[in-house]
Amino acid sequence: MDNILTLHRELKEGTYKHGSYKAFKINDPKPRDIHKATVRDRLVHHAIYRQLYQFFDRTFIADSYSCRQGKGTHKALNRFREFAYKVSRNHTKTCWVLKCDIKKFFASIDQTILLSIISLYTPDQRIKDLIKEIMSSFCSCCMTRTLWPIGQNIRMRHKGLPLGNLTSQLLVNVYMNEFDQYMKHKLKAKHYIRYADDFVILSRDKQELQRIGRYIALFLRQRLKLELHPDKVFIKTFASGVDFLGWIHFPDHRVLRTSTKRRMVKRTEGADEESPTLRSYLGLLKHGNAGKLSAWMRKAARFQ
Repeated sequence: MDNILTLHRELKEGTYKHGSYKAFKINDPKPRDIHKATVRDRLVHHAIYRQLYQFFDRTFIADSYSCRQGKGTHKALNRFREFAYKVSRNHTKTCWVLKCDIKKFFASIDQTILLSIISLYTPDQRIKDLIKEIMSSFCSCCMTRTLWPIGQNIRMRHKGLPLGNLTSQLLVNVYMNEFDQYMKHKLKAKHYIRYADDFVILSRDKQELQRIGRYIALFLRQRLKLELHPDKVFIKTFASGVDFLGWIHFPDHRVLRTSTKRRMVKRTEGADEESPTLRSYLGLLKHGNAGKLSAWMRKAARFQ
């Protein structure tokens, strides 16, 4: 109780200082660096999240689906299918899809730009100082040195948000909302969906998507200091199968990505029918054409 009272006093007086992180790695499916804050700091994260989520969520576009109440992967998948149906006019016209992925997303968030965006929404200096304290407690590259041409001065910039902080889930959406608004209101991308660092734009005009792609790369680089992943940007027809959020989408069905399927089988090996992991994956499989895989996994579990 004394620790809580001390934390409350520090927050009230503006003397709160964020502690260090415990770092560890996970593979989900690719290697990720997770940074876990202390219990004391996580209490502050939750308090900030509760205060700011509803305010910022109202500013987000409807088709942003990551880390938002009432959204999520499954609704993004259904929205993607709905858009494909509309653009292709009931699958009678060719529907082209521009699929993009941002390189090293969390590690590349520019904290100075993020704080300037937050300042546009809230005049409360205490909130801005508290968010700055949390952000500055972490740096993905210690410091990034950027050479400026005039005088070759060196400017130090903090970059990155920690995977593991509840506040990071909200702050990346605040950061990417700048891009979402640009897509919707400047580029007029009507059929646009974003989930974290993955996003798609659908159109019947391939050349239009190529034009939009150039503007996207320019905006991300100049405004948000982000880069598209060179190996994960493509334009292809919906009918040929589009990889989005772990599924390969076709006009009349969607199938699980092969790498996801392998990971699923590996993680449920030896699991019985009551395994939470198995039940979670079986729930996932209901959202696509994976009846055979689901039946095989159930059968394998019965023999454990």
